[in-house]
Amino acid sequence: MIVRKERPHPGAQLRFTDHDGLRLTAFATNTVRGQLATLELHHRRRARCEDRIRTAKDCGLTNLPLHGFDANRIWCAIVMLASELIAWTHMLAFTHHPARRWEPKRLRHRLFTIAAKISRHARRTRLKLAAHAPHVDLLLDGIARLAALPAPT
Repeated sequence: MIVRKERPHPGAQLRFTDHDGLRLTAFATNTVRGQLATLELHHRRRARCEDRIRTAKDCGLTNLPLHGFDANRIWCAIVMLASELIAWTHMLAFTHHPARRWEPKRLRHRLFTIAAKISRHARRTRLKLAAHAPHVDLLLDGIARLAALPAPT
């Protein structure tokens, strides 16, 4: 069993078991890997997987809204696509910003609800964003960072 004492992440709800603002986390393993750092890395990778599951539930995997099996299979594929888009957006568009850690609900309320209009003129398609939105600069930086990526081959 490995027990760590750590500070909860910013915005975390403190529990009554947290002592002096520090949280004890423990995990038990029967893995024979040798080094403590290797076990810690293995455990953290597992936590990332659980974060992805929570994100999928926030994107609509909590309930299957349709009646037929095939329709719900399509729903699950759409949820999977949305989860992947959010994960890649975190990794590629918001590399050095706290938005990289935002949950889907916060992304929805701050970035995905910015009013926009698609216009076409002179064989060009333009996206006009509302200039008064509070997080429009963050969205523009993310779009510019994604546009600067090399094209996949």
